[in-house]
Amino acid sequence: MTQLTVTLDLDGVTDKAGLMDRCARDLRLPEYFGRNWDALADVLSDPGVWPEEAADKGLLVVVHNWRPYAEARPDEWDTALDVFAHASAATVALALGGSSQDASDLPG
Repeated sequence: MTQLTVTLDLDGVTDKAGLMDRCARDLRLPEYFGRNWDALADVLSDPGVWPEEAADKGLLVVVHNWRPYAEARPDEWDTALDVFAHASAATVALALGGSSQDASDLPG
């Protein structure tokens, strides 16, 4: 069973507002997305937001270029990880992109 994969690119994101905007854009969230933590948790857990194939196969969100945001706003990044981890409709994988960082450096 292959999951539906969507990419969240955080290149240039250094604050919560930027993260929420990028989530809305890259994940193609609905217009009513409220751009706050509760709204993100709700929309990630709503199977009606995702294509039908995600309901059948699951959803994988791959996050690229996350490290600058994580370093600039560590508390917000921890909250974002928690929101993604507890979203029933999504599984999150962090991709380091071009970084030479070891996978053991991954948060969580």
